[in-house]
Parts: sequence; C-alpha cells; structure tokens
Amino acid sequence: MIHVLAIITAKAGLRDRILDAYRANVDAVRAEAGCIAYEAVVDVTATAPGFAQFGPDSFVVVEKWASMEALQAHAVAPHMKAYASKVKDLTAGRAIHVLEPA
Repeated sequence: MIHVLAIITAKAGLRDRILDAYRANVDAVRAEAGCIAYEAVVDVTATAPGFAQFGPDSFVVVEKWASMEALQAHAVAPHMKAYASKVKDLTAGRAIHVLEPA
C-alpha cells in the first residue's frame, strides 16, 4: 500500500475555492482503480498550545493507494489534469509526500 500526504497551500484567502474544486473531483478519484482513501483535512479549530498547524491557507489530502502503479495512473488521469488546470492560478505551493508502511 502507498500513502500520500499532499500538502496544498492556496494563495491568501483562496483555500475554499481550491477545496470546492477538490470536492467536485472527489467522486472521480475515489472511483479510480486502486484508490483506497482520498480525503482533504484542515487544521482543527481549537488546538492545544504546542501543536503545529498548516495555517488558514493550507489543507492536506490524505490518500491511500493499492500500489505505486495506481498512484501513477491517478496522477495522469484526465480528471486530475482538469482539476490541476482549475486550481493552478489559485495555488501558492504544494508538496506531495509518497510514503510506505515502515
């Protein structure tokens, strides 16, 4: 199994617009062969001191894929290319971490 943490940072104040595009794409991603989990998460609203936060302009997509091949197919899927085109001008940065069980 492959785990992915995709950390997306929107341009200031535009996170909700990217999340709207993400939500419109979720069903297509979850229908892909090999997709086990695909969920966007944001910082909790009330945290205890000492916990790190991504901030108001960022969110993380937590993904699980059956194999590296499934993840690679996801990356080039037509709906992902369309999503990338929609959010390109709204995005300040992104970091994609591909992980495997220890």
